[in-house]
Amino acid sequence: MKEQIDSIQAEALAAISAAADERSLDDARVAVLGKKGTLTLAAAGIKDVPKEDKAAVGQLLNAARSAITTALEEKQLAVREAADRAALAGIDITLPGRAVNAGSLHPLTILRDQAIGILRRMGFALAEGPEIEDEFHCFDALNTPADHPARNEKDTFYFDSGKLLRTHTSSVQVRTMEGQKPPVRIIAPGSAYRRDEIDATHLSVFNQLEGLYVAEDVSLPDLKGTLEYFFRELFGTETEVRFRPHFFPFTEPSFEIDVKLHAKGQAPRWIEVAGCGMVDPAVFEAISKARKDDAFDPAKVTGFAFGMGLDRLAMIRWGIKDIRLLIENDARFLKQFA
Repeated sequence: MKEQIDSIQAEALAAISAAADERSLDDARVAVLGKKGTLTLAAAGIKDVPKEDKAAVGQLLNAARSAITTALEEKQLAVREAADRAALAGIDITLPGRAVNAGSLHPLTILRDQAIGILRRMGFALAEGPEIEDEFHCFDALNTPADHPARNEKDTFYFDSGKLLRTHTSSVQVRTMEGQKPPVRIIAPGSAYRRDEIDATHLSVFNQLEGLYVAEDVSLPDLKGTLEYFFRELFGTETEVRFRPHFFPFTEPSFEIDVKLHAKGQAPRWIEVAGCGMVDPAVFEAISKARKDDAFDPAKVTGFAFGMGLDRLAMIRWGIKDIRLLIENDARFLKQFA
């Protein structure tokens, strides 16, 4: 048995020494230490060794295994070092390194985070709601009449179940009022969906940020001051802001908001950026009916709401001519924001 173990060890050490790469080294390991390896089979035969010789044979087996394992580890280290040297051969370490391209947030993410930060400083909390909505939360509760164009299948994505993809994040305002008593001061950023033809200024999926403030004695000056501050923080303290009378079913009075754009090489011009208004009492009545209480009794509370498209704000801020650039993920376009 001693001669057999010595022979196995000598053959294994020779195979390990001759191994030129990790694969041949692993083959040598398996041949001797694997399930059917020569040393493994020899160890299995110890049961046939006379009792008085088992201790001595066991020591020989352990010594052989230890010598072979040590040789494998040393050879593996040598093989890896040789492979590393071969991989570096021919590389000129004096050449300057290649610059790593810096990534960045998407322009919409940058603008959304800044807008949220401004409004959070004014006490607005973040709120969210489902993108698949029902007609009550998307239209009925917002005083939208049955014949309003927005409710037409040509303008809104409907499912066979009667559910729809929300056309604005105003539905989040409705859900917030259903679950929370006044005062309510929230902003709802998120995606909205409309059946618009995709062109340089329209997408069928776009990003909105809407806000709502409801409490006792909320006034139109509160609305005006909030939004003037917001746009001057976003576009610069010298930004000119104006409010134009408009109509929205869910606010009365209602306004569209313009800022004066000063583009290099062009005459200053007013451009629409948002809609807003005082919450229509009919909206509070619909909420009160849904809640089955008078927490939002229009005789007790008032409020204002506003909404803006983040895609449009990004286009204005960075002079982006085509809204489709925001969804095409062209690295040549996006790298300017890195």
